[in-house]
Amino acid sequence: MKAICVFAGSNSGVHPHYRNVAVELGAYMAQHDYKLIYGGSKMGLMGEVANEMLKHGGHVVGIMPKGLFSGEIVHTALTELIEVSSMHERKATMHDLSDGYIALPGGFGTFEELFEALCWAQIGIHKKPVGLLNVNGYYNALMSMVEHAVTEGFSQESAIQLINISSSPQSLISSMMNFTSPSTRYTKWNNTSS
Repeated sequence: MKAICVFAGSNSGVHPHYRNVAVELGAYMAQHDYKLIYGGSKMGLMGEVANEMLKHGGHVVGIMPKGLFSGEIVHTALTELIEVSSMHERKATMHDLSDGYIALPGGFGTFEELFEALCWAQIGIHKKPVGLLNVNGYYNALMSMVEHAVTEGFSQESAIQLINISSSPQSLISSMMNFTSPSTRYTKWNNTSS
């Protein structure tokens, strides 16, 4: 795992600890030579991780749809900025460039990106590790929801095994490095197949 896609809020949240852990994640990733792949904004927790990576000499790749340049303020000091035409292309590019995924606290956009990565892992499109950085217990309710889906018969027990979770960037990345996908249905997704 050399390139990590980070999903995070475009806001910083109400608790300073959210920002502090985003900064800690960025510093840790830079110091251990991980490449950051993310949405390209300089706002919120996204911007905090990118700024800290850059501060420590890390490699940061942002992917931003041209139509969002006015709404999301693009980070202009990145190692590389990839301009794409749509949100779908943004997510596809992030997935293609990444070896694993970490979700910091965030809102609908973060949830949507996280669940797409988990869904693709569940159906065997990829075997990349997915991690939740559970700052201030932010993802406790989400984990309860996933467990409820298993209990009610809408998900398999292996769905829980797809999720690495920790409140510490170091321990989260360590568990992701040792992750083995429970999915036995992995096939390389090929757009040319019928």
